[in-house]
Amino acid sequence: MLLKPYVLLFCTLWINGVSGQVHADSLHINLDSAERLFINGNYILLAQKYNIQAQKAQEIQAKLYPNPNLSVFYSLYNTETKKFFPVGPGTSGGELTAQLSQLVYLAGQRNKQVKIAEANTRLAEYQFYDLVRTLKYSLRTDFYNIHFLLRSASVYDEEIKSLQQVVKAFEEQEGKGYIAEKEVIRIKAQLYSLLGEYNSLVSQINDLESELRLVLQIKNTFIVPAMDSAKLESLDPAAYPLSVLLDSAYKNRSDLQVVRTTVEASKLNYNYQKSLAVPNLTLALAYDQQGSYINNLASLGAAIDLPFFNRNKGNILTAKIITEANSALQLSTEATVQENVSHALEKAFANDKMYRTLDPKFLMDFDRLLHEVLVNYEKRNLTLLDFLDFYASYKDNILSSNNIQFNRLSAFEDINFYTGTEFFKP
Repeated sequence: MLLKPYVLLFCTLWINGVSGQVHADSLHINLDSAERLFINGNYILLAQKYNIQAQKAQEIQAKLYPNPNLSVFYSLYNTETKKFFPVGPGTSGGELTAQLSQLVYLAGQRNKQVKIAEANTRLAEYQFYDLVRTLKYSLRTDFYNIHFLLRSASVYDEEIKSLQQVVKAFEEQEGKGYIAEKEVIRIKAQLYSLLGEYNSLVSQINDLESELRLVLQIKNTFIVPAMDSAKLESLDPAAYPLSVLLDSAYKNRSDLQVVRTTVEASKLNYNYQKSLAVPNLTLALAYDQQGSYINNLASLGAAIDLPFFNRNKGNILTAKIITEANSALQLSTEATVQENVSHALEKAFANDKMYRTLDPKFLMDFDRLLHEVLVNYEKRNLTLLDFLDFYASYKDNILSSNNIQFNRLSAFEDINFYTGTEFFKP
């Protein structure tokens, strides 16, 4: 199904000034190599990895116990002896007191904080996987699009070269009366029209190249995708039933895992907020040198807030509402997943059916006849209308073929994206 490559011709014409840009370096790369560059060098992914590490650090923090508190007091001034920081026995000396206290979490608050931190780490990981999924989808779509647009550009390249050849021949015959002036004008008008279309196509390729370079984090390089035609041909939407695709989506869709983990984290936060209604306990050991009913008093104490006014009701209610909202979002996401997968499969079948209607012999005949038509027109065996009509038909058929093949690949890539699984890889 694939046309012969015209990438070198295209690049030559481009460098000669059609696009106004020069690409000194070209990178011919297949999809596997592009994805390795993406995974290893994309800065957005690197930043998200740091976020995962930060969340894991919060797990460590949540597991720590509160520090004990030590307080020591000594007399600043003795009003009897008129001395600062007095030292001595009885009333001539000073008063020393000390207390060591420890906060004790009740109602499992510490364990609940640990579980929330662990859930946030899983959430960061799933967000990372979803970022990879989204950027990989963008990478592949741009990769395929550039491949087929370059092939379309080669068609313009061939047709422009042919018309330039005709115009040059006409100019050599100018003034000799062999060629009608209106015919020359018509050919030049067609050439200028093609150059305008070609320039728009080049701009589209430039935009996609820029996107692809950003994803791959490479600079000053023109990327030329390399694809295996045998793998393209072997793709079959009937290879996996809808039930398998749906099961994979429910299990592997990272955005669905994000929503589920968000629900889990909100439930954990709801339980944690309820535990905060139980006041924490403070245990203390105290020493009093000579300020109590006996000297050198050692005592044990406990302190706890009395939950008369604040039982954390507002935060509990907020956590409950957020949990219910996230649960509703989960149901909506699951319904969206099912629709995404079924629609993507339908689209893949439709585009594959369209692709199978293409006749490779028909396209090859067009390719073979292209030069013959040019020669016959130059010999005046064909009229101007027949010549231009053939070239327009040739261009339209090849562009249509490239568009059909790109849409087919995009449909398969949609299945990969919506299932979160690499079922199809050309």
